[in-house]
Amino acid sequence: MEEDWSLDFEWLRVRHLIKDQLGRKELPDLNAILFLVGVQELGRWKSRFTKEEKQDLMHVAICRLLSYDGYYAFKGRDADGWPHYDIIKPFSVKGIKDQSVVLKENIIRYFNEWEAENGISEEE
Repeated sequence: MEEDWSLDFEWLRVRHLIKDQLGRKELPDLNAILFLVGVQELGRWKSRFTKEEKQDLMHVAICRLLSYDGYYAFKGRDADGWPHYDIIKPFSVKGIKDQSVVLKENIIRYFNEWEAENGISEEE
């Protein structure tokens, strides 16, 4: 039970971090955060992404996040600069709830690393 509380607390903290960094009024949901991780991994922003590009960005994010657990490995970038990953092992977590827990845990890890790299502390 304590792990659930800890995950919920950290997940909310990351959502607030993103909301504050982007100057938004509402907390982002899981899909919005996956999109942002995808954009971060792509390394460039444009004012409009196509529906297909948005799906690709979320796929990039999922591959990047699941690389923490050894499901994917970064392969390189294509001619357009898009990151690509190789599947190392099949994603074995079943059920939407359990899958979202794995993604949330890895998003927390991702943003903890991002904060450390960018010198952002909780007091800011």
